[in-house]
Amino acid sequence: MSSDIVLVGVNARYRHTAFGLRCLQANLKEFEARSALLEFTIKERPIDVVEKILALSPRIVGLGVYIWNVEVVEAVVGLLRRIQPDLTLVLGGPEVSHELEGQRVVAEADYVICGEGEEAFRTLCGQVLEGDAPTLKVIPGTTPPMEALASPYRLYTEEDLAHRVVYVEASRGCPFRCQFCLSSLDKKVRSVPMDQFFAQMEDLLARGALDFKFIDRTFNLAMPFSLGILDFFHQRMQPGLSLHFEMVPERLPPELLESLARFPAGVVQLEVGVQTFNEEVARRISRPLNTAKISANLRALHEHTGVHLHVDLIAGLPGETWSSFAQGFDRLQALGPHEIQLGILKRLKGTPIR
Repeated sequence: MSSDIVLVGVNARYRHTAFGLRCLQANLKEFEARSALLEFTIKERPIDVVEKILALSPRIVGLGVYIWNVEVVEAVVGLLRRIQPDLTLVLGGPEVSHELEGQRVVAEADYVICGEGEEAFRTLCGQVLEGDAPTLKVIPGTTPPMEALASPYRLYTEEDLAHRVVYVEASRGCPFRCQFCLSSLDKKVRSVPMDQFFAQMEDLLARGALDFKFIDRTFNLAMPFSLGILDFFHQRMQPGLSLHFEMVPERLPPELLESLARFPAGVVQLEVGVQTFNEEVARRISRPLNTAKISANLRALHEHTGVHLHVDLIAGLPGETWSSFAQGFDRLQALGPHEIQLGILKRLKGTPIR
């Protein structure tokens, strides 16, 4: 068995799935039949990854590069370059979409697609396979309307649906400008048309999917869509259903609280990005902060719904001190979240905080 195009995902763990690569493969159009998707974890040896890639005799290898896998991908790319120099190596993903100068993994690759890659990767594959490879190494991505993109969900296998997280997206982009986040670079939020999205979710449910994780940056931004999604899944409640959303803590109108309260305990998990209770720190990172509203909304979610509250704090934000961080942590703990995720500030390539 051989494939001209091999897409390679190196995930943090087995339960994760490479959603971005499925988006690329689903939009290859006439080249999809000539492609394959291989997934690994960061614990696997690079030489084993390379062996499985080369077993498919590819002409093009595309790799997604993220902060958690860049070291493994760098080793894989280096081995591929030495073992089979004529391979066309294409990189994409947030870790190689900005600040390319000096990155060893970029130097080893033939092409780098910066930003969203569905259209750019398909065009590049066509050019390479037809013998008309471009001379430009860095290729900008495009931002087509969401309805113009082919759905990736059919590429989830039965094993994926039974044992792994099913990532889904109803929108891309974020209206906020938090200086530590790559989503701050987005110009606007683009949503999948509601009818189209619900048809996709209906198909996933019919195939047995139960563990849904929405990758939307701000689930509770457009309230009609948010309420529509909750109503859709509430009408299809079944044992084992799990829904994970990211939300901004200041925005909890009564109708959203009421909709969340209808779900049995533990079905919905909200990842709530508080990040800091220090107003001076929030100002420095361009993050609007209404601490009174955040506290009231978290308390309401805790007291009136069965939602599992997973709340984020970041240590190391500019201007935060040991004392102010401790005060914020204690304040959050008193509000009763089920889980506090403490993140250490990461300086992601391309973010304004650099």
